[in-house]
Amino acid sequence: MPRIFEFDKLNFLTAGMPRATKGSYKEAFDIIKSMELDGMEIEFVHGVKMSDATRALVKEIRENENFILTAHCPFYINLNAQEEEKVLASVNRVIETARAAQDVGAFSITYHAAYYMGGDKETVYAQVKKCNDLINTALANEGIEVWVRPETTGKATQWGDLDEVIRLSKEFDMVLPCIDFSHLHARSAGEYNTYDEFSMIFEKIGNELGEKALKAFHGHLAGIQYTAKGERCHLNLEESDMNYKDLLRAFKAFDVRGALTCESPNIEIDTKILKEYFYSL
Repeated sequence: MPRIFEFDKLNFLTAGMPRATKGSYKEAFDIIKSMELDGMEIEFVHGVKMSDATRALVKEIRENENFILTAHCPFYINLNAQEEEKVLASVNRVIETARAAQDVGAFSITYHAAYYMGGDKETVYAQVKKCNDLINTALANEGIEVWVRPETTGKATQWGDLDEVIRLSKEFDMVLPCIDFSHLHARSAGEYNTYDEFSMIFEKIGNELGEKALKAFHGHLAGIQYTAKGERCHLNLEESDMNYKDLLRAFKAFDVRGALTCESPNIEIDTKILKEYFYSL
């Protein structure tokens, strides 16, 4: 089991360094502390580029301040790529992210797993499962204990609807979903935006994956712009129709604990809005 298996509360994380940060992780965490936020999702979106010295610094800060950390894998991942070298490079990027996460003390990593590339769902699922077997075997062999989480994605061309990420999570001990509520909302062109729909998500996760999936939760939220084809871009919460207030009510009702990362463009401002509203309930 992972080092952090269960949490005592829901933690609110910024997606990367706060916008007010001028450069360093120390400054970023100082801002997070001053705003009484709970931690950070470290963004490796352009590659896992973090020196050993920086990893040691981030780990020290996390331990001293009791921050919660997660990590986002590089965007350049497609486990269903047509070229085998791209598939293997994608597998390696997930493994590299998990290594970095272990080094800094993050409990969970997430990634956009694949594109359908014209394939049928079952064939693509089998390919994603095969790659996750490679990833999980490699991490187990290295003694790395972090949750590896396929993220729900924002377009119908991407592998990663709610049923797919839950199904994959049943296959492996160290796999759980990362639920991006904004992506679910955009992928469905406007659904997944009421209290009842949010409750259905948590009920489904709890029923199919067990209590651990709700007590070591990892999710994403932001405002979002979308079309009939799905996600276009992230927006600030108040500039979108994302019903974050009812979502947070559902988090509270189901006693969901773990990490909720805010990916709005104004990062720390919306993270603070979410935390303050949640604790006002």
